[in-house]
Amino acid sequence: MNFPLFIARRIYNDKGDKRQVSRPAIRIAIIGVAIGLAVMIISVSVVLGFKHTIRDKVIGFGSHVTVANFMALQEERPNPICIDDSMMNVLKGIEGVAHVQRYAMKQGILKTDEDFMGVMFKGVSEEFDTTFIHENMVEGVIPKFSSTASSNKILISKMTADKLRLKLGDKVFTYFIDNNDVRARKFDIVGIYQTNLTKFDKLICFCDLYTSVKLNGWAEDQVSGAELSVNDFEQLDNVESNVVRKVNRTLDKYGETFSSATVEQMNPQIFTWLDLLDLNVWIILALMVCVAGITMISGLLIIILERTNMIGVMKALGARNRTIRHTFLWFAVFIIGWGMFWGNVVGLGFLALQYYTGIVSLDPTTYYVKTVPVEFNFLIILAINVVTFIVSVLALIAPSYLISFIHPAKSMRYE
Repeated sequence: MNFPLFIARRIYNDKGDKRQVSRPAIRIAIIGVAIGLAVMIISVSVVLGFKHTIRDKVIGFGSHVTVANFMALQEERPNPICIDDSMMNVLKGIEGVAHVQRYAMKQGILKTDEDFMGVMFKGVSEEFDTTFIHENMVEGVIPKFSSTASSNKILISKMTADKLRLKLGDKVFTYFIDNNDVRARKFDIVGIYQTNLTKFDKLICFCDLYTSVKLNGWAEDQVSGAELSVNDFEQLDNVESNVVRKVNRTLDKYGETFSSATVEQMNPQIFTWLDLLDLNVWIILALMVCVAGITMISGLLIIILERTNMIGVMKALGARNRTIRHTFLWFAVFIIGWGMFWGNVVGLGFLALQYYTGIVSLDPTTYYVKTVPVEFNFLIILAINVVTFIVSVLALIAPSYLISFIHPAKSMRYE
């Protein structure tokens, strides 16, 4: 029989005198651990959900890796690159690449009778992955984009539609200015999307790849670049290295140089901002662990002082300081265990409520999402539980040595 565990269980289950000071102290300790753990679980899950949601939106407008003209990536100018069938096969054959799609960018001006707006037309073709846009459609349909013909159909954002007072099915004139030459085209609005990522919603309209290529005056096999999706975001740097080794610094048949960049390199402000969220999480974790530890230390000291008479009796009967210390540490483990149980119930319960109902909303113009996003990463939640338990127990070792200073003879007279 584990004697310290047996005594600790009896002490914990002993209701005793209702006027005991230890009962409120125990409740406060349990509540402190529960609140600390719940806040840590919620904070980590919300930050992970927010980071991954924003990251996926940025990737949705482009891809994980972009292969384009070296000068276009350096100067953000519409310099074309030749991506024919042979280059597409090379890109698709790179280890870690899941999907490849071509695109062509062209600046234009959408004009109505009351207003006008400068936008960027992104021409895409049959291989365009519509998953992201489909998930963010407000109304209408996604047209069948083509690289061989122009359908004169476009997909615009809700922000653009609201600003220009356009609606589904409207026709809109678009003007393109090149070398003092103005060309006009009329497009049908067949779909409206909304991602709440302002940087892209206010600029990007989708059209046929054929249309963008012709408006730029490029050859049929020239485009702005190719977008590569990877199987695993964690392997992004490795895939980028493979692209650099096989494609970068090679020349196309027009003498243009291939280059590449990851989504993080092309959007450094957004990803730097997302990385700063990690610092906030670490600060919250540290503060909550301190709160849990301090409440447990306070509770243990109160319990030891209240049980001074019992400690003296145990010492008089031959119990060693180590045995008594282990008894009170086991007692603390019971308290920590209950606190962690309720912390998980509250934390996971709130996350589930938010995930299924979106009860906590946000301003999408500021935070890019309508509701607080959450992500259930049970491995990280388990790690938080384990670390919280270990830190809380270790924090109690030093206070437990107070037992060594309690003298049996004096403690008999302690009230």
